[in-house]
Amino acid sequence: MIRRVALAAALSLIAAPAFAWPDRPLTIINPYATGSSTDAGARALAEAFQAELGQPVVVTSRDGASGTVGMRALTAAAPDGHTLAYSPLVPLAFMPHLQRNTELGPDAVAPVCNVTQNILGVMVRADSPIRTLNDLVAEAKRRNLSYGSPGPNSAPFLGVHRMQVAAGGEYTHIPFRGDAASLTETLAGRLDFSAIVVASGVPMARAGQMRLVGVFSDTRHPAFPDVPTAREQGIDALQPSYAALFATRGTPDAVLDRLEAACRTAMQTESFRRVADNWGVVPDFRGRAELQRRLNDEYEATGKVLRDLGVQPE
Repeated sequence: MIRRVALAAALSLIAAPAFAWPDRPLTIINPYATGSSTDAGARALAEAFQAELGQPVVVTSRDGASGTVGMRALTAAAPDGHTLAYSPLVPLAFMPHLQRNTELGPDAVAPVCNVTQNILGVMVRADSPIRTLNDLVAEAKRRNLSYGSPGPNSAPFLGVHRMQVAAGGEYTHIPFRGDAASLTETLAGRLDFSAIVVASGVPMARAGQMRLVGVFSDTRHPAFPDVPTAREQGIDALQPSYAALFATRGTPDAVLDRLEAACRTAMQTESFRRVADNWGVVPDFRGRAELQRRLNDEYEATGKVLRDLGVQPE
């Protein structure tokens, strides 16, 4: 009898993390600017998670250094699944090649689920004479064009670099902390164009303030079906990008499994679909094992591109 009681107690302790979690509010870190598409995606997940997991979920912005500030905050959190981060792969796949001692990389965190494909592209003011990427390149061959992006060697920046390598032109890059500031400067006429996650520019495009002239993905953006990809315009400039949910490394598998299931469910809710549609976000659910493979591949591919560019970590 005593042995049966002891065994039952031991089993209950083993099972406790899976059934007791979460036992307090959760935090989702947004490593980019408030008001960005990443911020909107994090808040959409938070709303659905709150209903699914039965605990309040708070989104907090910790932007800076192309996402590394927020992701390092995640790595410093307790590995119990109560602190998460929703981010493009940039801080984990790009930044370790650009900055020394980031303590980030594919193995620095615990993948939970891929959430969206972040289609990247170029936006100009709605009254700009530039209507296609070929127009933009032709203008850049006549004069140096200024543009903004979320930062040096960010994914949108690399999209413009690929365009320049493939088609030519002269460009002056102005880095910003997130897409919103770049779009504002382009709208004000102080920049010629913005290289962004297209979702960030959807509200301005729908308001008739900005125009999308091309994307760096292998498919057109569903919110802009009439805008061809760079390759469709004869410019070989492909730059994929994804955004995903991550937990702290060392989070128990049982908690990660529940988070992955909650992520799948969240992406099927009406509230998430509404946010995705409003922002022009392209949902792309992938489980944590597939996300880990994607992250590893992006890390290796990005490292090669940056080495080819002669970029050394600072």
